[in-house]
Amino acid sequence: MPRLPKPKHWITAASLGFIAVALVQQGEQLRLIHLDGTGWGWLCLGLLLTGASIPINGLAWQEVMRWLGHRPQGIALVPFFVRSNLLKYLPGGIWHLVERVRVLRPQIDAGPALAGVILDPLLIVAAASLLLMFGGWQNGLLLLAPVPLLLLMLSRCREPVLLRLEQAKARQLEAAGTGPLHLSGSSRDGGPWGALVIELVFVLIRFSGFACCLMAFGMFPPAPNIWLAAFSMAYAAGLVVPGAPGGLGVFEATLLLRLGDGVAEAPLLAVVLSYRLISTAADVLLAAGVSLQNRLNPKLRSLD
Repeated sequence: MPRLPKPKHWITAASLGFIAVALVQQGEQLRLIHLDGTGWGWLCLGLLLTGASIPINGLAWQEVMRWLGHRPQGIALVPFFVRSNLLKYLPGGIWHLVERVRVLRPQIDAGPALAGVILDPLLIVAAASLLLMFGGWQNGLLLLAPVPLLLLMLSRCREPVLLRLEQAKARQLEAAGTGPLHLSGSSRDGGPWGALVIELVFVLIRFSGFACCLMAFGMFPPAPNIWLAAFSMAYAAGLVVPGAPGGLGVFEATLLLRLGDGVAEAPLLAVVLSYRLISTAADVLLAAGVSLQNRLNPKLRSLD
């Protein structure tokens, strides 16, 4: 009996199909859009800002591990995070998590390592949800914005959710060859407030890279708070909705659905596609830079 596609495959197909239809419908208008020198300059600035956000995300992950009570010796966590971040684009979307658990496991055991790699995207979602509040009522979304924060910062709420997510990820990681994973939760009271603040900075810098794409195509946002809220919602959706590696398709489809009625669709398509290109390029360039630095500086080869 043939196996049915998994739900996340349907989500990926639907998201990419939605974008493909939009591209066909707006193809003529897209061909009329051209970038001048100033536009290319904005895209280059967007690439720099997006690239700068990646080590900041690594700092947040490092702070998560410290909050959990772990300071792995001989592992430069931020460069390792940057280098392993590129693996999220491989089919399955879990290989960056597999690599982080594999490297951390000999020092802090797999359970705490798994908790650390799961908490990082959850904190990004909490930070993005807080920024969603800048968009106002948004048909009731404002009421849901604080929910991820409460779930993460209240230990009574966090631990059951974290353990449930650990169980789901453990099955995936064990199937990928990590070996048995013993689940532990965070075993901490309170919440990782320091890491949350860093993740807020991370999302804001990511948005600044997106804003550069808006400027490149002449879409200066008349209401930056609305664009920030829409970007934050789409970024969170790309992390939590099962879909293609790196949130491909989910982020773009969410942003188009959220803003498509209020702005011209062709320039918006150009913006979201250019942002996807510069964010992927930033991941590739920084991962390549860290790998080159590791080769040139033997002291950093403790990661290999």
